[in-house]
Amino acid sequence: MSVSSQRQALVDPLLTNDVIAHLDAQIASAARLLEIVMRQHAAINERDIDAVVHEVSAFQAEFQRRARIEDERSRLLARAGAALNLSPAEVTVTRMTMLMDPQHAQVAQTRSTELQHLLGELTRQHALNQSLMRQELAFLDHLLNVVEPGVSLGYEAGGTVNQMPVAPLPGQHNLDLHA
Repeated sequence: MSVSSQRQALVDPLLTNDVIAHLDAQIASAARLLEIVMRQHAAINERDIDAVVHEVSAFQAEFQRRARIEDERSRLLARAGAALNLSPAEVTVTRMTMLMDPQHAQVAQTRSTELQHLLGELTRQHALNQSLMRQELAFLDHLLNVVEPGVSLGYEAGGTVNQMPVAPLPGQHNLDLHA
């Protein structure tokens, strides 16, 4: 049996369609996440706290939707692994293309490459946003220390809350009514 005949014997049209649809879903989700992260970046630069918080919520919601996509990915890896006599951990898009006709294999490889580029950009932009937020928080911490030297307000590095002393408002006087 020739190599092309062996390959045709392995072709699984249903798996092929499912893999390409899955890659499309991954690309759409990654694009939505990148759009959210870019809006968050603009909000951080504008120091628009409400918009930053809104985008964090949108990011979390999209991540929850991605859980379904990841479940589907696991099922596809298991199906392809069974067809290729591999464990799901050993399955790659390149290996999955052995179960596809050449045209669909090229489509899958192209979409996989597109997804990798989107995820790389998403990772880079998210790291930049985290860095900007750290800068903004460090600046805020600096300002608070200028206002109240020696008192650390907000959160400790370990995440514990510092207690902020209660100070009277300007112009407010306390009366001592005890004799």
